Formats: sequence, C-alpha cells, structure tokens
Amino acid sequence: MSALFGPSGNSLSFYKAGFKHSYEEPAYMSSLGLDAYEYSAGNGITGGEQVFSRIGEEAKKYGIALSFHTPYYISLSGIDEEKRLKSLDYIEKSLWACHLMGADTMVIHAGSAAKISRSEALRLACDTLYKALEKFPDTPVRFGVETMGKVNQLGTLEEVLTICKMDKRLCPVVDFGHLNARDLGGVFKDENDYRRVFDRTAEVLDDQRAKTMHCHFSKIEYGASGEKKHLTFEDTVFGPDFQPLMECIAKDGLSPRIICESDGTMAEDALTMKNCYLSKL
Repeated sequence: MSALFGPSGNSLSFYKAGFKHSYEEPAYMSSLGLDAYEYSAGNGITGGEQVFSRIGEEAKKYGIALSFHTPYYISLSGIDEEKRLKSLDYIEKSLWACHLMGADTMVIHAGSAAKISRSEALRLACDTLYKALEKFPDTPVRFGVETMGKVNQLGTLEEVLTICKMDKRLCPVVDFGHLNARDLGGVFKDENDYRRVFDRTAEVLDDQRAKTMHCHFSKIEYGASGEKKHLTFEDTVFGPDFQPLMECIAKDGLSPRIICESDGTMAEDALTMKNCYLSKL
C-alpha cells in the first residue's frame, strides 16, 4: 500500500480549469494523478444529500480516497457545557455527510486551552469525544483529532495521542505545518525529525495508526503565538520542508494519506509531494 496525496478543498486551478462544483473534484484529482481529497466544511455544512452523494459517486468512479473536515466552531474543550455538548449535533451532521460521501475519516479540531489549564482542556475534549463515540457506536468513520498550530490551542502531538488512546476509532491527524508553527520553526530539519512523529505514534497507540496516519501538510507563517497564515511551496522563509518527509515515508514503507493545505495551490503542491515521494521509492 502506497502513500496517498491530495488537497483540502478546491484549489484556484480547479476553478481556472472551468470546474465549479465539488463533485467535479474527483475527476480533476484523477486528471492530475492525485488520489485523495478532503472536503472542507470548516465554515459549516452547507451541502445537501444530493451533493454529498454525488461527491461519493464520483470519488468511487475515479478511485479517490475521501475525508471530511468538520466545522471550525466545534468546541470539544469549551467551558460552556451547553455549547460544548452542542458539538455532538455538529459531529452527527458531519457523520451524516461522511456516510453519504463514503469518507472514511472525519477531521476535528481539539479545541482551545486559552482560558483554562491544558489539563482541564484535555479532560473536557476527552469527555466530549467519549460521548460522541457512545452516541455513534456503529459508524465506520474514523474520528481524526488534529494537531494545532497556535500555542493557546489544545493540540500538541502528545495531547492528540493522549486523546486517541481512549478508543481505536480515534486517530491522530498530524499537521506538520501546525506542529512546526506552534514551536516557532525548526522542528522538522531532516527525515529523522519526521520519523520521530511516526515512531511516537506507534509507541503510544499502535503500528497501524502510525503507518496509515492521516496527515496535513503546508508551509505556515508563524509568530510568537504560533500559526499566522498558510503559505504556498514557493515560500522560502517559513517551513517545514516536505522533502525529508517524503524520504522518511518512502524509506520506512509507510502509507499515510497526506492532505495539502497550501494557500490556493493545494492541488499543485500535493502533486509536487507525490512526485517527490515516487522518486524516492
């Protein structure tokens, strides 16, 4: 099994090529030689049953692996209990979309740790996800918990792995750009720096969740508080560099799904990573 590559959302080139609708994305991915696509519902789930079903049909037709990014306003660690538990409704609607699309992974932000201690934020996030797993015990969709890029957000690698220890249905979504930004750069200098992430995941969780990890990748500008904005691969100031990651996964026989979140050039930059990866095999 090989690594898979694709974009999060629709790149500028998708629209320049004359496409208009997300259900056309699988055909566009196939034409580029990519094999994954993450539907982004960060600002809310606006599609209907027909739209999500059509995306799923097209993805199956072209052999594109699908994932789904849940709304940003989900608050797993919110201190207002009513709002926090309202997240279960948003998760339910996200699962509905995933099932229609045939998406196998649902990406969720862990939440904020700005107004409470990190330990309390972690406890609340675990409680929310535990309730979600209890409420939807039979879903085949993996709950992916993402590492985050701002210092005051819950979502260091260790925090995400701790959450995912609760249940086999929870998987880490490692965003290498986020981890690099929250530590103010220099985290991923060579392939061993990337390898440590996969090794740590296998140590805390299991080999399968490490080998088939769902990943996000982009270069990200950062400041004292961490992440500021996503960039493209043309940037030469901020990192991280994708090439050592490609060397790591090729050399170690890993098969992650790597979703590119570059600013507008996510399809092109995903293809750049895939071509680099293939050259290392």
